[in-house]
Amino acid sequence: MPPLSILIWLPALCGVLGAILPSRLVRLPGALALIASVAALALAIGYIADFHSGTAGLAHVTDVVWISELGIHYKLGVSGLNVFLIGLTTLLFAAATLAANLRSWERPRLFYFHFMLAESAVLGAFLAQDLALFVAFFDLMLIPFYFLIGGWGREPNRVKATIKLVIYTLIGSLLMLAAAIATGVLAAQQGGGHITFVLSTLQALPLSSGSQEWIFLFFAAAFLVKMPAFPLHGWMPDGYRAMPIEVLMVFSGVLSKVGAYGFLAIVLPLFPQAAAHFQTLMLLIALASVLYGSALAFTQTDARLIAGYSSVAQLGFITLGIFSLNPQGAQGALLQMVNHGLVVAPLFFIILLLSQRAGGSEDVREMGGIAFRAPVLASLFLIVALATLAIPGSSNFVGEFLILLGVFKAKLAIAAIAFSGVVMASVYALRLFIRAMHNRVGPRVHSREISIRDGLVLVPLIAVILLLALYPQLALHRSESSVKAAVAAAGHR
Repeated sequence: MPPLSILIWLPALCGVLGAILPSRLVRLPGALALIASVAALALAIGYIADFHSGTAGLAHVTDVVWISELGIHYKLGVSGLNVFLIGLTTLLFAAATLAANLRSWERPRLFYFHFMLAESAVLGAFLAQDLALFVAFFDLMLIPFYFLIGGWGREPNRVKATIKLVIYTLIGSLLMLAAAIATGVLAAQQGGGHITFVLSTLQALPLSSGSQEWIFLFFAAAFLVKMPAFPLHGWMPDGYRAMPIEVLMVFSGVLSKVGAYGFLAIVLPLFPQAAAHFQTLMLLIALASVLYGSALAFTQTDARLIAGYSSVAQLGFITLGIFSLNPQGAQGALLQMVNHGLVVAPLFFIILLLSQRAGGSEDVREMGGIAFRAPVLASLFLIVALATLAIPGSSNFVGEFLILLGVFKAKLAIAAIAFSGVVMASVYALRLFIRAMHNRVGPRVHSREISIRDGLVLVPLIAVILLLALYPQLALHRSESSVKAAVAAAGHR
């Protein structure tokens, strides 16, 4: 397999090439971006196929000293924790880039440059095996999305949404930066004075319980904002309303997973005592996210916000699994990260298609009556809706089952209450489908079947949903050893 740097930087390179093309070649930036995203997807599939089940360590490691004075390495690696998240990232960016090519954009060269830079930043965050490098990629993700929302977002709240997103995320990033620096400095005091940020080295130099606790809280704040989790979700409603759907597909499908991945790959291995100490607090935050997100999802009429608040609930389930601090819950959480991305991206694209058929409205009260005139679209939507509510037989069901099993072993009372979130998911998922596809025809609805071009965006995503429904072991076997290693130290406290 080629070096991981090719996978990371290929999208950004093609984005730069598209940005410097002459303005008369207006279609080429989108075509270049699509080629880059598909090539990255092909590489990611190769890494998944090459990754061996039962491997707990890193594969395809790149390790180069970056800033020797600070002990910062450009270290990348594939593990059971990130191999399917890499595949998810490249798949969703390829689908979203194809969707973006289906319409015209103002300043297309800049749009696709920022879109491809965002893909490189997310891939870098998942693959980074150095804490400082992870922080750098984590912060880099904010920059392209700042421009994508501010420059191409929907009025009237485009500027407000951009400012709120930046403020929330920047505060979290600054806390994480301070925590990362403190981790390197404090670990150096135990390691002979040589500072390092390599994750494997830091794990071998555990900090005192007091240091772990305040550093844990700083990292948790950054990750919970990114996910988002209640009560740090204040940027979400305005942000989701303002983002172009193509941007929202990857933002909700992929970026939220970087925070959850950070808990598994960084926080639990480096700060196991603090993770055990704050386990109940994190489970309560996760439970609040499940209940709050579910309740808001089935009271909204804006289809975007139904999907947005359902994401808050689903990320709450993922956090529950992580902080069950046992392999079953954590493995369910990792599987559910992939499942949620696979479901929410086509869901947002379907909302775009429905709004085009409802005179531009995304209000479910103005939709309806499309199913019999567009049976293929209705069928694809039904598969996504059933996966969202985790119907038995879906991979989402497997993920939620493992999460609840893990939480039952950790905190029985919290698991019993969290089960209500499963029930509420069926309410908001079916409500969205029935209101959009059945009932009376909306006042401005012009029903028509899905086009082949739109089908090219949806069908590959739904095919992967069905693949994991039939064979979830594809992901579970490859992640098992890495998940057990990640939760081992915290789980034994």
